Amino acid sequence: MKRLLKMEPVRVYPFTAIVGQDDMKLALILNVINPTLGGVLIRGEKGTAKSTAVRGLAELLPRINVVAGCRFSCDPDRLDRFCPDCLSRLDQGQSLAVEKRRVRVIELPVGATEDRVLGSLDLEGALTEGARRFEPGLLAAANRGFLYVDEVNLLDDHLVDVLLDAAAMGLNIVEREGISFDHPAMFTLVGTMNPEEGELRPQLLDRFGLCVKVEGLSDPALRREVIVRRLAFDAEPEDFILRWRREGERLAGRIEAARSLLPRVRVSDRVLERAVGLCLALGVDGHRGDLTIIKTALTLAAFEGRDEVRLEEVDRAAELALPHRSRRRPFHEVEFGVLARLKEKDNSPI
Repeated sequence: MKRLLKMEPVRVYPFTAIVGQDDMKLALILNVINPTLGGVLIRGEKGTAKSTAVRGLAELLPRINVVAGCRFSCDPDRLDRFCPDCLSRLDQGQSLAVEKRRVRVIELPVGATEDRVLGSLDLEGALTEGARRFEPGLLAAANRGFLYVDEVNLLDDHLVDVLLDAAAMGLNIVEREGISFDHPAMFTLVGTMNPEEGELRPQLLDRFGLCVKVEGLSDPALRREVIVRRLAFDAEPEDFILRWRREGERLAGRIEAARSLLPRVRVSDRVLERAVGLCLALGVDGHRGDLTIIKTALTLAAFEGRDEVRLEEVDRAAELALPHRSRRRPFHEVEFGVLARLKEKDNSPI
């Protein structure tokens, strides 16, 4: 009789224990509060906690209602976004039970095949039995959750096109030999990359709502704290996670409160003018940048517990939403001059 090996549970470094990297942590939190922001691209050198932050985020994600037993985590309140399986069950007169579970973070490996990402159709079964059998892929698992792509700049061009299509439509369509299957694929895209290993295609770059740059910490005290915490985690991971649990619960509660407040947050004409002025001054193409600034500012206000956006939130939102959209590079070389001119205009007598 073969002896079964006992699998050790995967222990994830707590999100709240990460030292520094405030922009990265904030951008991820904002996307949890408001999934319509369009995800985040995290650019930076190796060893700056990019992957650690994304994986640790899973513990802070809210619980959502899903159709029990659904392979695609359908929202029981959104009949218009039901998968074929749930629609078929309804047509047969079945009642759909509801259960709660946490929003998921699904990781897409760089070497993933098309079938692994999209899912696969059983052509033989379809031809011989007339039944469409579909084996879900990573996009199915990521529906209503986060899709994390480490080293997204090294992803195969064909898979990039697949992600672009799915992100644009909120739908994954798989076609093989005249047989097709589609299912909802609404996900928040999170990518990490090291620019030294190559840049990202412009089509995919613009799909990320926010973009942050992370660097190694320059403060000796903070660098020392990174080492102290990491050694403590490696030595006694369960104790370390327990020590940071209260902080994680506090942040999760704040995120949940912000999600509830977000629909009631208002913007003024001055806020809209500031967002438009920043985009024009920085040479941003199209209107996606303007919209993302406003959405981000709304989310920032909700995170701070306010029901109205301030100009400070617009400026902070621009730091997260425009670096990868500005035609003037680098963003921070022109940002402060632009803000100074806009603030001078705000304070001028009417």
